[in-house]
Amino acid sequence: MRQQFLIAPMLVCGLVLSACEKETEEEKVERTYQEVNVIDETNLSEVLLTAADPNEAVAYFQGAASKNPDRIDLQRGLAISLTRAKRTTEAASAWKKVTSMKGAGNVDKVEYADALVRSGNWSQAKTVLDSVPPTYETFKRYRLEALVADSREDWKRADHFYETAVGLTTRPGGVMNNWGYSKLTRGQYAEAERLFTDAIRQDKSLFTAKNNLVLARTAQGNYSLPVVPMTQVERAMLLNTMGISAVKQGDVATAKNLFREAISTHPQHYDEAVRSLRALEGT
Repeated sequence: MRQQFLIAPMLVCGLVLSACEKETEEEKVERTYQEVNVIDETNLSEVLLTAADPNEAVAYFQGAASKNPDRIDLQRGLAISLTRAKRTTEAASAWKKVTSMKGAGNVDKVEYADALVRSGNWSQAKTVLDSVPPTYETFKRYRLEALVADSREDWKRADHFYETAVGLTTRPGGVMNNWGYSKLTRGQYAEAERLFTDAIRQDKSLFTAKNNLVLARTAQGNYSLPVVPMTQVERAMLLNTMGISAVKQGDVATAKNLFREAISTHPQHYDEAVRSLRALEGT
């Protein structure tokens, strides 16, 4: 009898241990599936942030972030996607949320400032940039600092930040174009011309810099095309820009000739130049 009395508890213990082992195995399997899902999710996130349609990425990250509101990687993915989709106001709000979350860093503050600049909120962008420690030195941070200084017409600081930004990237064409435009707005046309030329030398595809270069030259009374790489269509467009600039400066005769040359240069019908020429000729 005594032996039978001991057997029951032993069987119970055995069943409990077996149940514990079974539960542990189930948990292990579940954890493995979760790890696989995280890996798959990470790969999907990377694809959505680079190759996918920006609005599709927004929809994905909105859904994922709503289910996991405390995951900063998903909130950050949403903010990046909104920026890519050019939904600037929403992007600024999303980046603001990211900066308030655990795990946020200076890079997130800079992205928040970038979104604010894109949405035209210059004063708030300055406040955010001022909260970034001076030891955090990146190209994007200084490029934004330069743009914000420009908006405040703080030319000395703008030049300092542009120069610093140029030294922190291997592809300075875009920031040189920004710097040149800053000089253009100040009326420093020769300096602007130099910077636009440097920008094109760094990146031959920068049509904006080519157009700005023409504006800087025509502001100095120079209506000849600059010697820079350009397609036939770009040539026609630059001639049209020079024509518009000539009109603004009251040189109608030069403007007419430039519009005519733009029309004859363009490989297709150049409606914009045709309309401008007809307006000047009163036809």
